[in-house]
Amino acid sequence: MIQKITSSFNKFKPQLNGYTNLVKASVLIPLIEKNSDIFLLFEVRSKNLNTSPSEISFPGGKFDECDITLRQTAIRETCEELGLNEDNISITTPLNVLLTPFNMIIHPFLGTINDYNAISINEDEVDHIFLVPLSFFINTKPKSYKHKIKIHPCNDFPYSLIPNGQNYKFKDGIYDTLIYEYKNYVIWGITARIIKDFVDTLKDNRYL
Repeated sequence: MIQKITSSFNKFKPQLNGYTNLVKASVLIPLIEKNSDIFLLFEVRSKNLNTSPSEISFPGGKFDECDITLRQTAIRETCEELGLNEDNISITTPLNVLLTPFNMIIHPFLGTINDYNAISINEDEVDHIFLVPLSFFINTKPKSYKHKIKIHPCNDFPYSLIPNGQNYKFKDGIYDTLIYEYKNYVIWGITARIIKDFVDTLKDNRYL
């Protein structure tokens, strides 16, 4: 019996506990080289969108059943939003996965857009795009604001089944909101967290 259990795990690949119940999304951190300098490309989302209108983000979106991999999600969404062909996008590497408190897991990918002039934004999703020098993020520390995340049990929670009942002390969590200010743009939230992690990875691995 034990042998059957152990052999059934031969090809098992661990994921986060509860991974299958999370909303999965991918984003591309697009690098652009212009005049011997490196830039990050950002989108300002259309004000007509139902989700996060007028927010600043990287190209990306939710994993779709038509996508074979999360890498493909990042490519497909970038093509749809920026009007590019797949051969104009080169994926360099996956980056650290971001787990949010909002039941979403985001898979960032670092890549390059080979021909910036080929971009033709989808105005249904994107208001406009802009570039920020990578050096700005390397040299700028984001503002950080901490939030408490508290557990609020539902009305039907069975307190009688746990120690101390309604006096049980659920642990609080801490969630950092990061903000970068660049010219007239405020880059914050999930996008800012992905940027900081990317830059920290560059520094930690001495790629700079």
